[in-house]
Amino acid sequence: MQRNSRASRILSCAIALPLLGSLLASCSAGTGSDPAAQEVQPVSGGTLVYASGDAEPACLDPHVGGNYPQALVASQYLESLFTKDEDGKIIPWLAESTQVSEDGLARTITLREGISFTDGTKLTAEAIKANIEHLQDPNTASSTGYLAVGKVVDIEVVDELTAKLKLSAPDNALLESLSMPWTAIESPKALERDQATNCVSPVGTGPFKVESWEHQQAVNLVRNEDYVLPVDNAERTDDLAYLDAITWRFIPEAATRYAALQSGEVDVIDNAQPDTIATASKDDALGHLDAPRPGASNRIELNSAKAPFDDQRVREAFIRSVDANAGISSLFFDTTKRSYSLLSSVEPLGYSDESLFTTDVAKANALLDEAGWSERDAEGYRVKDGKRLSLTFPVSTNQSVPAEQSLFEQFQAQAKAVGFEVKIELLDLSSWYGALAKHEYNLVSAPYTKVGPSVLRILYHSNSTVPAPSGYFANNAQVKDEKLDEILTQAEETSDEAERAKLYEQAQKIVLEGYYVLPLYDQQNHFLYGKNVHGVGATTAVSSPIYYDTFLTK
Repeated sequence: MQRNSRASRILSCAIALPLLGSLLASCSAGTGSDPAAQEVQPVSGGTLVYASGDAEPACLDPHVGGNYPQALVASQYLESLFTKDEDGKIIPWLAESTQVSEDGLARTITLREGISFTDGTKLTAEAIKANIEHLQDPNTASSTGYLAVGKVVDIEVVDELTAKLKLSAPDNALLESLSMPWTAIESPKALERDQATNCVSPVGTGPFKVESWEHQQAVNLVRNEDYVLPVDNAERTDDLAYLDAITWRFIPEAATRYAALQSGEVDVIDNAQPDTIATASKDDALGHLDAPRPGASNRIELNSAKAPFDDQRVREAFIRSVDANAGISSLFFDTTKRSYSLLSSVEPLGYSDESLFTTDVAKANALLDEAGWSERDAEGYRVKDGKRLSLTFPVSTNQSVPAEQSLFEQFQAQAKAVGFEVKIELLDLSSWYGALAKHEYNLVSAPYTKVGPSVLRILYHSNSTVPAPSGYFANNAQVKDEKLDEILTQAEETSDEAERAKLYEQAQKIVLEGYYVLPLYDQQNHFLYGKNVHGVGATTAVSSPIYYDTFLTK
């Protein structure tokens, strides 16, 4: 039985449905396994229970703020103008076609006909205008979406289905930006409501819709009975999702979440711990989806705007003092690989240089001596002008799994051997954001997901040391380099793909060789699911599963 679906069209896999879950994943960014060995025919009905370890979003509208937990749930009820195919190429989704002007300063987008939002509003070019203006409105307090559409200066509604975006400068990353959940298209009628109302019940065109939100408990989604798959397929008699509903629960404790999966209380969990993943891989009753996120790698950034990391020698000394490889190997049970790149392994333009990150305690000591940190106090920490070589390291307990926190503790001990005092502060998400906003850190691990290498501009251009309306700024390393700014600007404006790749490589070299960042591994994105769950795959541009193809068996 073949089924037309968002997933099968995007991933273009010639597969039988019983293998859908595993092959969707392997055709996309991740790997997975469907525990059902025998052929299983899809069935309609049932409620999938999803358990997230992430902090509950403060708002279900991903335009507001813009973090990954929002993307996970919003991908079920909102759709984007564009998405990615199995080769990583950006292709139209709600959009039917697009053209860019010869000078690169205008992008015309034509929408597909016959699509409506779940409040009955037709999808028209007015929706493009309303959504981009919503993202750019400071009162929306957007971060990811706001930065993504920053070059759009005007939106002209050409006709009912066509909008022309006028740009301040050419932007070859615009379609990548418009493929993300944080720029997904919402009903313009719904956007006219006050923000509190829209946060509780965003209105999209997706296969599910928000029925209710029980705060601190669950978001309840139900099937969109009027869903229209943007791509026609004569083999399909309808476009509806198999599931009747999804209950999106929040269970912060990892062991409790896994126990709920094993007992059948929940069907899918995220944020699985490395040891749990290793155990689950030997359990025929469980499936595993590994879907690394695009954009940046998971990394530690060194705040170069304040002492002691305003000195490159001290930055390199810290990086040379720690052994990330040993910790990743021992703590992550082969569920991830060490990265030496600023970009995720799913980004083809990523550049690596392992030689910059080899552990070398002798060199670290020599660099600190050279930088004037030659004396030590009674506890073995280096001092200079009577001040201890001390580093503040706030860690978000909502974003950093226990294995990663243990890795940071290893770094703490290793860095002490050469004289660094590392103060790890475990904070909830709100307090962690507050520490970043006040620049109260020397080290920080701040995952950032964006489609394409243009994430480098967001993370390392000096403009990004200025906060978005939400108060979030992305350049946590506080890199301010005129040459780097120029390269990143050129990389986003060129229409020459070879030149684009060359420029992004130059930019990555500047950041890596300046020791502003310690790359670790891909942003972890693991999902475990039960034996009754079929058709699980990472099918959006940001590796966020959509449960449109998923069905349950008894």
